[in-house]
Amino acid sequence: MRQVIIIGSGPAGFTAAIYAARANLQPLLIASSVEVGGELMNTTEVENYPGFPEGIQGPDLMAKFQEQAERFGTEVLYDDVTSLDFDGPVKSVTLGSGATHEAHTVIYATGSAYRKLGVEGEERLSGHGVSWCATCDGFFFREKTIAVVGGGDSAMEEATFLTRFASKVYVIHRKDALRASKIMQERAFANEKIEFVWNSVVEEILGENETTGVRLRNTVDDTVSELPLEGLFVAIGNDPRTHLVHDKLDLTPEGTIWVDGRSSRTSVPGVFAAGDVIDPTYRQAITAAGSGTVAALDAEHFLADIADTSVEKPAAESAEVITA
Repeated sequence: MRQVIIIGSGPAGFTAAIYAARANLQPLLIASSVEVGGELMNTTEVENYPGFPEGIQGPDLMAKFQEQAERFGTEVLYDDVTSLDFDGPVKSVTLGSGATHEAHTVIYATGSAYRKLGVEGEERLSGHGVSWCATCDGFFFREKTIAVVGGGDSAMEEATFLTRFASKVYVIHRKDALRASKIMQERAFANEKIEFVWNSVVEEILGENETTGVRLRNTVDDTVSELPLEGLFVAIGNDPRTHLVHDKLDLTPEGTIWVDGRSSRTSVPGVFAAGDVIDPTYRQAITAAGSGTVAALDAEHFLADIADTSVEKPAAESAEVITA
């Protein structure tokens, strides 16, 4: 029987593991069999994580997270969770191998996944001009020509932010009107660096080792054209990885896991959530790591409370005192 099982191997999961291990809770962290490290594994240079003034490669940063967690006694298991049972005081986690692990507490930190275009060149050029995070990678596109795909608030925010660095920012949208709020549209329309490419979808991202452009199809007349670019940001939304808990934990209207205020406590006692899976807004490595800290501390306090309540009081303490 474990004290705590952590599901997820991104900044939130490994930070929770570091804190839980240092509290002598001997955590088991279940990492994916194929996607260990979360979204940072698809990021090349990380320059905004504190403590690395010269920057660090995303995979190298996650390797340091894991090394630190294991140093304090975290056991890392490379497998995929297939089902969860949160009923009762003992929680069980079943893996793809068929093995089942039990614990008094579970920290769910599976993160979120950026929605992808699903076109030729997207995977090959990920980290080589193709990005899903302007605040993460915008700095690398100084004085370059880039494009943002999308028509919602997030796309307008990304495009406006990227004008701080790029010399030109195209916004590629499949319709002739945006979904974004009026104020976000006005900001984008007023920015002289932003140009809109209406009624167009990306059919292919061009380039062998670096992004050189996109092939576009017009949604009105089906004509095909090419747009030279040095970078492409995909801003068509993201989805929290909550498929395993849809019928087990309360979710928010945004689809993230509901937690109680600024805590990590979910709707089920003994189950905690951290990172992007509870965050529809910021989705940064540093905020995820802080969230993992909260989850580990909440789990530690929960375990201390159940330990206190399970200790039987001596008869003398529990007897009623009768005075004359």
